[in-house]
Amino acid sequence: MKHTLIYTFLVLSTICLVSCDRPKCNNENPIFENYEPNSEKYKDELARQLGTIDQKELTYWLQKYEKENKNESLYFHIQGEGLCAILHLSMNHWDKMENIREKKGVGRRGAEFTNLKFDIVQDSLSTKFIYSTFDRIID
Repeated sequence: MKHTLIYTFLVLSTICLVSCDRPKCNNENPIFENYEPNSEKYKDELARQLGTIDQKELTYWLQKYEKENKNESLYFHIQGEGLCAILHLSMNHWDKMENIREKKGVGRRGAEFTNLKFDIVQDSLSTKFIYSTFDRIID
C-alpha cells in the first residue's frame, strides 16, 4: 500500500511538472542576453521585434509577479517566430487576472496564456507594455 501511494505521488508530480513546462527556445539576440527585461534598451528592442513578426504565432508563459512601489507588473516568457524574450507587462487593471494578483502569481507560474493582448506605448523616454486581456490560461 505504501509503495502504491509513493508511486502514485511520483507519477502525478511528474505530470504536473511536465504540463506546466514551456518549450525550450534559444535566444540569439545580444540585447536580450545582456540587459534586464525591465530596462529601456531591452523593452525598445522587444517592441522593435514585435513590430516585425506575426504576434498570433507567439506563446506567453507566466514567469513572475512583481510589485515595485505601487506599480504592479507581470513577467512572461514570450516566444515564437524566432523570438525568445521576457515581456515586462505593466498592469494598470486586473480584468480576468484578479486571482493572479491576489496570489501574486503563485500557482500560475509556468502557465500558458493564450492570445495575451497588450498595448505598446512609446515616447522618446520610455517603452511600456500595458496589459489589455487574454483568452484563457492553460495550466
